[in-house]
Amino acid sequence: LVNEHQRMVYQLSLNLLGEHNEALDLSQEVFLRVFRTIHTFRGQSALRTWIYRIVINQARNRQRWWRRRHRSQQVSLDEHIRDHGDPPERSHDGSPDLVLGQKVLADRIRAALDDLPFDQRTALVLREIDGLSYDEIGFSLGIAVGTVKSRLARAREALRAELRDV
Repeated sequence: LVNEHQRMVYQLSLNLLGEHNEALDLSQEVFLRVFRTIHTFRGQSALRTWIYRIVINQARNRQRWWRRRHRSQQVSLDEHIRDHGDPPERSHDGSPDLVLGQKVLADRIRAALDDLPFDQRTALVLREIDGLSYDEIGFSLGIAVGTVKSRLARAREALRAELRDV
């Protein structure tokens, strides 16, 4: 079970939380939850979709937990290194300007995604990155398909506005 779904769980966790270590922690929590509750799985959806739902609920809980602890006032080691000096990079195939441009673009997209409300970001990640159908997203989030479409439209509109100059 873990071998089959660990990459999907980690990727979704990373896309929802935006940090490698948080995604690893959340992945462990998700699989613990899956093992503890697998007997409640009724087969009304694919196992993968049921696991998506657990990831989303756990990510939402983790965000609430961090918000209560003033996460925004803390500085990660990665941010500190980025602001005060980066270790030497490994050689890249592209020119330094190209690599820097790609990194800046990736940072802008990540920041724009992070600025979206959790529900919109979750729907967008599930659709555009994980490739879930509207029905699968609706089940994973526990909402109607029309609500999925509405959240996706709002998320796309907000990203377009934020990234207009890119």
